[in-house]
Amino acid sequence: MSENHDRRAFSRRVVEGDARVPSRAMLRPLGFRDEDFAKPQIGIASTWSQVTPCNMHIDQLAREAAAGADAAGGKALIFNTITISDGISMGTEGMKYSLVSREVIADSVETVVGCQGFDGLVAIGGCDKNMPGCMIAIARLNRPAVFVYGGTIQPGRLGERRIDIVSTFEAVGAHAAGRIDRDELKAIECHAIPGPGSCGGMYTANTMASAIEALGMSLPGSSAQEAVSADKREDCRRAGAAVLALLERGIRPRDILTREAFENAIAVVTALGGSTNAVLHLLAMAHAAEVPLSIDDFTRIGAKVPVLADLKPSGRYLMSELIAIGGIQPLMKTLLDAGLLHGDLFDRHRPHPGRESRRGAALPAGPGHRPPARRSDQERRPPGHPLRQPRAGRGGGQDFGQGGRALRGPRARLRFRGGRPGPHPRRQRRSGRRGRGALRGPPAAGPGMREMLSPTSAVMGPRPGARGRPDHRRPLLRRQPRLRGRPHQPGGGRGRTARPGRGRRSDRHRRAGHGASTLLVDEAVLAERRAAWTPPPPRYTRGVLAKYAKLVSSASLGAVTDKDLFLTRRHPRAAGAARGAQKLDFPGSRR
Repeated sequence: MSENHDRRAFSRRVVEGDARVPSRAMLRPLGFRDEDFAKPQIGIASTWSQVTPCNMHIDQLAREAAAGADAAGGKALIFNTITISDGISMGTEGMKYSLVSREVIADSVETVVGCQGFDGLVAIGGCDKNMPGCMIAIARLNRPAVFVYGGTIQPGRLGERRIDIVSTFEAVGAHAAGRIDRDELKAIECHAIPGPGSCGGMYTANTMASAIEALGMSLPGSSAQEAVSADKREDCRRAGAAVLALLERGIRPRDILTREAFENAIAVVTALGGSTNAVLHLLAMAHAAEVPLSIDDFTRIGAKVPVLADLKPSGRYLMSELIAIGGIQPLMKTLLDAGLLHGDLFDRHRPHPGRESRRGAALPAGPGHRPPARRSDQERRPPGHPLRQPRAGRGGGQDFGQGGRALRGPRARLRFRGGRPGPHPRRQRRSGRRGRGALRGPPAAGPGMREMLSPTSAVMGPRPGARGRPDHRRPLLRRQPRLRGRPHQPGGGRGRTARPGRGRRSDRHRRAGHGASTLLVDEAVLAERRAAWTPPPPRYTRGVLAKYAKLVSSASLGAVTDKDLFLTRRHPRAAGAARGAQKLDFPGSRR
């Protein structure tokens, strides 16, 4: 946090002085008057598009945020970035662009803000990749900023049944198994998505919205509001005004994005039974903020935090029902009271009672000040009665480990977060239960680390029964390929040098260190196989997928594209590479 800060540190360079007449002339058609050139300029990053219902309304929210910034004494300018739809492209070649789009979004937001000289930023996202993409850009730029979640969708209805997007994927499996007819399949298709907003369960969008609020980069309550609501419009106006308050006090994102804040976000995601995609995205966000965070932190924190929320896809309830009981603020208060959150962080929003804060009281109250909302049946449970109790070496809802076959990255083991997993397929056969064995992924993840919602939903769809409850008739999902290995390389590590047969031991219920899957092959044999292995030619040699494949790091590092990326320039009179090579500095590269 800077004590001597200039509210117009960046825009001043763009619009002040006789030499900047051309710049001011180009801004006047955009609505600038003489007095506006003396105001801080606030960029409003909108992810509006018509390619997905998650973002179809964000243009309206961007205008609300701009109005809030203007009313607070700034001058707002709206710009757009791209978004893609995982739900629409699922199971097609287009899914390879999914994770790639996160980097494109981060780069584009950083590019516009850096080029235009905006002093602050409001970023509005509402889909899986544009949310972490916006946050990565915010962390890189390190200019006063607030993130706004576009809001969750209202639940679909089919008679008395609540349905959502995952209902459609499961319906495909149910129809293939003969459980529903074509008419019911069509009815689910037509009623699952009633309007704007992000997918209604605790999928990636709602998970990341909750994580970002827990980090302190959204205003309280932003993650638990419906897309089409007065609350969400007000949230946007307040966010625009909040950036001006942050500018006034010199508070920057990296003052907020500390290691303790990331640990709080991990705890909240675990308690919610959130999407495992949060691992990829939080690691990438921490990397952009220069905060040390590793995949082991997720396992360590998950070993302490119980799953308290019974939300889809593994539970019974939708985000709209969590909103009705207060969203994640009461959940955070519960975790704080149980000693599972860092409560000694200086509060971004307002001082705790009896405690001084460097952030002042300009922004609304944080989680320590809102009384717990009423709790209905089962949407959120107290720590003493969790849906899943954590145990040492095993997270409350998910485990992450460096398995023996992992390709320089993690292998994720997913469980039905609302209850115990079913028995191992061999035990099913021994006990007379019918099992389908394990659903295995490809040898390594492909470009963009394609989502696995189609096969995982197909596993859930054919069998009846309460979601998230022990059901030994269901097949066991052994592995999620999404988090295995490098997202671009077809092999070259242990996964490629392993051979079919009895050369692997899987300790599913007992972990030794980080390895839940052990390759029982001598290292000398593996070295011999590696020496004889020839990598296949790259599938993509031009364009964004080729560039991504060239730059992207391991999934265990967040699949970032600027890891250990050193851009150097040589002094013209330097005699050698070691003398005169200077590291280029970019805005926000220093704290």
